[in-house]
Amino acid sequence: MSSEPSPITVPAGIPALEASAEAPRLSEPHVLIITGMSGAGRTRAGAVLEDLGWYVVDNLPAQMLAPLVGVITHGAAGDRQRLAAIVDVRGREFFADLAGVLESMREAGTDYRVLFLDASDEVLVRRFEQVRRPHPLQDDGRILDGIAAERLLLADLRQRADVLIDTSELNVHDLARVVRGAVAGSVEDTLRINVVSFGFKYGLPLDADHVVDVRFLANPYWISELRHLSGRDAPVRDYVLGLPGALTFVDRYVDALEPVLEGYLHEEKRYVTIAVGCTGGKHRSVAISEAIAARLRERGQRVTVSARDLGKE
Repeated sequence: MSSEPSPITVPAGIPALEASAEAPRLSEPHVLIITGMSGAGRTRAGAVLEDLGWYVVDNLPAQMLAPLVGVITHGAAGDRQRLAAIVDVRGREFFADLAGVLESMREAGTDYRVLFLDASDEVLVRRFEQVRRPHPLQDDGRILDGIAAERLLLADLRQRADVLIDTSELNVHDLARVVRGAVAGSVEDTLRINVVSFGFKYGLPLDADHVVDVRFLANPYWISELRHLSGRDAPVRDYVLGLPGALTFVDRYVDALEPVLEGYLHEEKRYVTIAVGCTGGKHRSVAISEAIAARLRERGQRVTVSARDLGKE
């Protein structure tokens, strides 16, 4: 590890997204040790990495690091699983062995990085008071006593960390952006969008972020040669998309979604469900959902399509 940490701080008044663009980045590791002060955001950092495809283990005893690294990261270079282990003072006596474990791993050739999260004493006290939980090291004393004991215990590890993130002025969304910016080469900054068709007579999808009603279009159900088909079949698809206003609606709806999707990314919302409904969920909604998905893919979005009620009578 480097002798000096690379602090990532976001001064007041500077958007975190812009500041993180200038922040130091970790070279692409397959093993990341997340540690730091209790209340500084370790669990949130782990959740961000999990969303990026890392295998995340929280509150891991230090002695289990090396065996876990061997199991999780084993494989060819192209398909090795990335491991993020959150190791901290909740491990009590196990945590005292962390420095020795890390040294042994380095000697064994394990390529890892250490991400250290910190915050001011004032901020940490406020966070513990908000959640109404004791500091893991305060015992019968005050929260500040626990924080002081933890700082003393972590002092050497803090100095040896590869990246130090000060979360004092970061909300959960800011922290997510800074963590994403610090871990190089994880994934591209995109949403995961699921477009699901459904029938209103079967109820709204519970996980829908947006609901689109396409019952303004003529229903192919009333055309005998189309009734037994679905919106995935070319005759129905061509009929629905050829109706007056159908393609105009699709194009304008996707245009209207652009600032919404950008806003979701900015607010660290990574999963979006767009529900497209018609009466039975077989014809119009299926054809329109496929068309919306195609337009979104043309604009570089990651999209899956499902038909919830297809096959129901």
